[in-house]
Amino acid sequence: MNKLIEATRNNGPVFNIKAVVSQTGLNPATIRAWERRYGLPCPTRTVGGHRQYSQSDIDIIKWLIARQDEGVSISHSVDLWHSFVDKGEDPLQAETAAAKKPAGRVAPVFEGEQIDQLRKAWVSACLAYDREKAEQVLVRAFALYTPETVCVELLLNGLVEVGNGWYNGAVTVQQEHFTSALSLQRLEMLVSATPPPTRPERIIVATAPGDFHIFSPLLLTFLLRRRGWDVIYLGANVPADELESTIEHVQPKLIIVSAQLLHTAATLKEIAIAAQLHNVPLAFGGLVFNQMPELQRLIPGYYLGESLLDAVQWVSVSLNQQLPVSSGVEVSESYQRALQHYYEQQATIESQVWGTFTATGKPTEHLSSINNDIAQTIIAALKLGEVQLLQSDISWIEHLLIGYRLPKELVADFVVAYYEAARIHLDESASVIVDWLAQILITANIIRT
Repeated sequence: MNKLIEATRNNGPVFNIKAVVSQTGLNPATIRAWERRYGLPCPTRTVGGHRQYSQSDIDIIKWLIARQDEGVSISHSVDLWHSFVDKGEDPLQAETAAAKKPAGRVAPVFEGEQIDQLRKAWVSACLAYDREKAEQVLVRAFALYTPETVCVELLLNGLVEVGNGWYNGAVTVQQEHFTSALSLQRLEMLVSATPPPTRPERIIVATAPGDFHIFSPLLLTFLLRRRGWDVIYLGANVPADELESTIEHVQPKLIIVSAQLLHTAATLKEIAIAAQLHNVPLAFGGLVFNQMPELQRLIPGYYLGESLLDAVQWVSVSLNQQLPVSSGVEVSESYQRALQHYYEQQATIESQVWGTFTATGKPTEHLSSINNDIAQTIIAALKLGEVQLLQSDISWIEHLLIGYRLPKELVADFVVAYYEAARIHLDESASVIVDWLAQILITANIIRT
């Protein structure tokens, strides 16, 4: 028997399994599995064979849970406990290496190549379509660093680097797709290999309706499962009307939804309604909430923070509390009228834009998609009740349409055509849209009023 446990066994209160569950949050099966597999905790038994736990047992369980929150697996946590004991130290008093790591980072378990160097080598291999070399780099990385470190510092940041290269024209869309595919394949393997949950609470993770960016929510699923959470990952483009039946079946303690774009962030209000019906709190995050901080207050839920590690920390802290279900911000009647009128006139506006481009001989190759992107953005701002989300700068429109690699002059031609059509077909109830388009043209010195 562990000497530290034995030393405290004869003193202090004795608890049954129900009391231990209440104090630690672990389910009874997990507590018994830890005892059976790892010898921690080490309860005594009554004459009738019932387990009796000391305060020391409860402290040990809490210590092991804390190590899992830092990203250490249960088996390694037990090994760490025994390493302290073997040195004659009390693990409950010792400051672990994990506790010393800088905030927002995951410390390496061995010395070796720097993670930045490995990420550079991996990105280089991906851009060269060298799958074998990319996999070799990952093997070295996982040998030197924790899975959390490799996933966040190498895979995620590597994808960001490649994405920025695509945005700047230095990386092709094929290279970006190849890199994304390799990353997702590796991450899916890691998620499937995570151990059974050790915590009783269930969490649903998904992307917003219309959102197909799955790497970040899948990585969040992995990080949370590594810490013992029971995470149900639903994947991309989860319809709000179908989520309700899933909530009824799964009975989650929390719903986490990711949105990367403004128009998909607006759909979170639909998710929030489904969550509210079942009194389940909604948490959200994604690139658009970092780019537009003012958007955070418009969603009826809880913002997870700027990074995935922030999100994991938020979950670890918040699920120990009773989170109220947020009601969000009401959209004014004027915005609701503007939205309804825009819906009615959207097809007419787009038809006139088509006519303008055709009559002037301008290319129409991507016009349907461009019309759709602008419409989704306008609708999102109206649904959220904040036209200020639509920045009055033509560079913002250029950023929105970056995927089409359009010449700047063609973007300007499109905004002019869209403004003229909106001015003709939208009445006073939708003046916020016309005013926004006019302001873009004024800022860009395309027209003057």
